[in-house]
Formats: sequence, structure tokens, C-alpha cells
Amino acid sequence: MSHWASWWRSRSPSRQPLAHHHPQPTRCRVAYPPSVRLLRTPEDRFSNLPDFDFPALYADVDSPRDGIVRVAYTEAGPPDGPVVLLLHGEPSWSFLYRKMLPVLAGAGLRAIAPDLVGFGRSDKPADLSDHTYARHVEWMRSFAFDALDLRRITLVGQDWGGLIGLRLVAEHPERFERVVAANTGLPTGDVDMPKVWHAFREVVQTAPVLDIARLVQSGCRTELSEEVRAAYDAPFPNEMYKAGPRAMPGLVPTRPDDPASEANRAAWRTLSTMDIPFLCAFSDGDPITGGMAPILRREMAGATGLDHPTVAGAGHFLQEDAGEELGRIVADFVTG
Repeated sequence: MSHWASWWRSRSPSRQPLAHHHPQPTRCRVAYPPSVRLLRTPEDRFSNLPDFDFPALYADVDSPRDGIVRVAYTEAGPPDGPVVLLLHGEPSWSFLYRKMLPVLAGAGLRAIAPDLVGFGRSDKPADLSDHTYARHVEWMRSFAFDALDLRRITLVGQDWGGLIGLRLVAEHPERFERVVAANTGLPTGDVDMPKVWHAFREVVQTAPVLDIARLVQSGCRTELSEEVRAAYDAPFPNEMYKAGPRAMPGLVPTRPDDPASEANRAAWRTLSTMDIPFLCAFSDGDPITGGMAPILRREMAGATGLDHPTVAGAGHFLQEDAGEELGRIVADFVTG
């Protein structure tokens, strides 16, 4: 039984979440529509993060519908280097890229790893209904293009980082030069997700206490230290802050008439004809997205003729299991 399946089938956690105290949430003092309640994780939750001493940076993203939302990000490398945009997924944050950032910076690349809205140090909409696929695409669009004005980007997307990032590539091809898809995909709802994913979604949506660190551990081949597990728990002082992790599985298109299905089909049509290099760097131990690797290699025009590596001995969170190796793969792809 895989690490994922064993955790999802055992719904009572064997350990208490490391974030055991319950401080009052910090409310953001900006003008939001009444329907959007935002929480902000207290900064002291992020003290003493192991091997993650990069300064926290912030950008305000704005949209007529949602008002101003603060997006946190980490940056490493020369400011004039080729841009590598690292997008994480569910339920992690930019801490997941801590092993890759020094490798990319050492290769002369400007590596930027934002926290998705609802995760990490970024603002957290408190209600499940505040999270939609379209909103997450728009938040990252505003962050990357309006706030930072990134251009000639190499996208690295894992899990939801690909679901969001590939939409941006398809809808703004002039901004991107390369893609690295790592344990991700772009579901349309026309093909069902694996059974293990449905089990995962049920647990995430119904568990009385969502143990974030245990969830990350279940997607790794290596054993995480208590300090690393605490870092994954850090953004979520209590259950009030976890609307993002709880909502994201339900936003994945699982039927042809899903609200995001048509936009994703349009993205597939565009991506399949784009000639920018498209590298698949999947692990050999991901039961959820592993089946997407051959499809992407076959369907993406930019994947033709490339040597697509397989990261051996890594699970779903290959950045955690083999971050330095994945960093070298990305660096060689950009600079080679």
C-alpha cells in the first residue's frame, strides 16, 4: 500500500498536529468585499524554519472582485538572471522549494517561489467558497504579471502549481520561454481521476482536524524531521486557517461540465501547439499524477525531442525527496 493510500485509509491521525495552540487570527486591515474574509498568519509562526533563511517578500495583488490580497514570495539569485517561477501545490508552501532555490541561484537564475493564496505566508480567505480555480489563476496572474512584471519565464509547476501555471502559460504565451511539469497535470473532467485521489479528497474535506504535516509526509519517500513537519504546519495555527487546503481538492475538475473544464480544454488546445520547450520531470513514485507524464510528453508539441528525466526514489513531493536533483534538472534545462 502506498504512503498516500495508507494515510487516507487511516483517518485518525497517530500524532497531534505540531501547531497545537490557537491564537486569534490576524485580520488584514484593507478594503475587501464583505463576502471575502481574509486571515493572515502571525509572523512568529515562521521563526526558526530549517534551511529556509530567505527573507520573506510581499506583493499586493488587486482585482475588482476580490480587493487587495497579499501574496508572499521567496526570491533567490541575481535580479537580472533568467526568471524561474516555482509554483507549489496542495497543501504545501514555498518552503517546499528550499532545496532547489540555492541550486538555481548558484546557476545564475532568478528563482521566485510564491505562496499560493491560502497557503504559507500569503493571505488566507477564511471561507471555502472564497476559493475557486478561476480566482487562484487570477491571483497568480496578478502577482506574476502586474505586481512583478515577470517576463521570459521558465515555469516549474508541481501539483496545483501546474494546474494554475499551465493556464497562465496558455493564456499568456508571450510571457513564457519554457515549462517544467513535475508531478502535475491539467485535468478537464473528461477523464476520471485515480481512485486514490478520490479517497484523498474525501479525507481532506471531512477530517475533523486536518494534519497538514502528516499529509505532506504521506506524499514523501523520505522521513521528515520534526522541524520540517513543524514548518509545514506553521502557516495554519488552527482549523480556521485551513480553508485553502480543504478547498483545493474540490476545485479539481472531475466532470466534463465542471466550471473550470472549458478553460482547461482551451489551455490544452493552446499548449499542444506551442513550440516552447516543455520538459516533464516526474518522479517514479506518485500514484496520483504519474499517469500524466506520458500524456504530456505525447501531446505537448514542445515536449518532442527532449530527454525527459525520471526522478528515482521520490514521491509526490519530489522537491522534498530530491530537491537538489530537480534543481539541477531545471538549471540544466534553462542554461543548457
